[in-house]
Amino acid sequence: QVQLVESGGGLVQAGGSLRLSCAASGRTFSTYTMGWFRQAPGKERDVVGISWSGGRIYYIESVKGRFTISRDNAKNTVYLQMNSLKPEDTAVYYCAAAPSSTGKYDYWGQGTQVTVSS
Repeated sequence: QVQLVESGGGLVQAGGSLRLSCAASGRTFSTYTMGWFRQAPGKERDVVGISWSGGRIYYIESVKGRFTISRDNAKNTVYLQMNSLKPEDTAVYYCAAAPSSTGKYDYWGQGTQVTVSS
């Protein structure tokens, strides 16, 4: 069983920055695909970016150049650095882990609220 604990959300003005952290339990973190997702009010949960264990990273178009995913395998932690935030980035942000054995996001964090004021 893997537990994911997120932190770092909050209220920020447009143009500001936040860094979200997602700490994972377990000893095989380096083999996980880690995803960041968000869910805005009244909308479905969508992917924001993905970090594969081999180093490849994917971002959705709307956050490219503004958001950066990084991971520290020694600390079992993945980060989402969010710069130049916009009101439309307001959402609950979730991290998720996909073990290599399943390839599915079997584990989810509790979510952290990010609110960007205009």
